[in-house]
Amino acid sequence: MIRFLSFSSGSCGNSYLFLHEVPLCAPSGVLIDAGVSIRRMKKILEGENLTFDCFQSILITHDHGDHIRNLGSVCKRLSRPVYTTPLLHEALSRHPFTSNEIGPCRRDLRDGCWNTVAEGIEARYFEVPHDATQTVGYVLRCEGRLFVLMTDLGHVTEEAMDWAEKAETVVVESNFDVDMLLGGSYPHELKMRICQGAGHLSNDACGDAIRRFMHPGLKNLFLCHLSGNNNTPRLAYDHARGVLDELGVAPGSVHLRVLERGIPSPLLTL
Repeated sequence: MIRFLSFSSGSCGNSYLFLHEVPLCAPSGVLIDAGVSIRRMKKILEGENLTFDCFQSILITHDHGDHIRNLGSVCKRLSRPVYTTPLLHEALSRHPFTSNEIGPCRRDLRDGCWNTVAEGIEARYFEVPHDATQTVGYVLRCEGRLFVLMTDLGHVTEEAMDWAEKAETVVVESNFDVDMLLGGSYPHELKMRICQGAGHLSNDACGDAIRRFMHPGLKNLFLCHLSGNNNTPRLAYDHARGVLDELGVAPGSVHLRVLERGIPSPLLTL
């Protein structure tokens, strides 16, 4: 059984759990990003009858604070291997949130191939456009099924699209509503940083991506990293649902869910 939990998704903090459960065996899992406090993470896990033992490693998408704010604390307390690219590891070794703790936990991912990151779970990364040192999305393979997570991306690359077209579960950013952003109070420079190709993905761009990667094998579609100022869960959900309706995807045949800011999801069975 494959399960998934969002601890939080958005600029207030990002962290996700991918879990592989086999009868009569301890679960194996991977934490993706560590932007949530270890205390809050513990409380959420306890609510699902889980402990920190449920994940054996950590994957990092990029070096912005809302994704790594608590990575140093997690490394210090749990000493779990942290997998990401060599370039990102070099940045983490200098980052004030992680520089003192990341060294013994460092594990470099090999490019262009599958890397075993936990029992029964393999990962590979693909680069996405975002204004960090480097930003990557992940494909996880477990029980022969593919899970794709792509967040903090200015646009969806062809490589990301290729993986999403094969995946059973896709977690994709739906960060902002264009009208809310352009009509809002952000400075012009920040608005342009968000919407001009190396910032974040709008509801419209997310919908265009869904049109392209939707396929009969897609079972779960989760919308992540919504802006607290320039989007709402209802707007993001309705836009994605409208695209699915346009494509003739019957309600219930794909599990569509918004992963909310600061609010954990249930432990979802994929």
